Amino acid sequence: MLKITRLDIADARVLIAGAAEKAKEIGVPMCIAITDESGNLIAFERMDGGKVTSTTIAIDKAFTAAGAKKATHDYGTASQPGAPAYGIASAIGGRLMVVGGGLPVIVNGEVVGGIGVSSGTPAQDREVAEAGIEAFLKTV
Repeated sequence: MLKITRLDIADARVLIAGAAEKAKEIGVPMCIAITDESGNLIAFERMDGGKVTSTTIAIDKAFTAAGAKKATHDYGTASQPGAPAYGIASAIGGRLMVVGGGLPVIVNGEVVGGIGVSSGTPAQDREVAEAGIEAFLKTV
């Protein structure tokens, strides 16, 4: 039998609040998604002005980060032509994201969920996701 530690709705709200605060600070309204450790959506917020097209992208970034237990930007280089993971972006019905903005949420060395952010550049998305995690880790 497995014992699983996962994010709950209160945790998801903290992650979203921390990310949204950073998004406001940098002036880029974002779509922010939080999943549990298996990539199932817990919570989502599209800030006023967040791109409608970024909704699914943010959710899939969180899904990828939690399910693969890996930051989405780590797939960027590995998924280029000639690299070992070339073509992986088409895996899982195209849900596997290979651009920055998806991070696993790790507590005590264990992936407990994922955060996915989209609407800015990959670097902005990643910065906002990192801020969400920083806010959350202060509460753990």
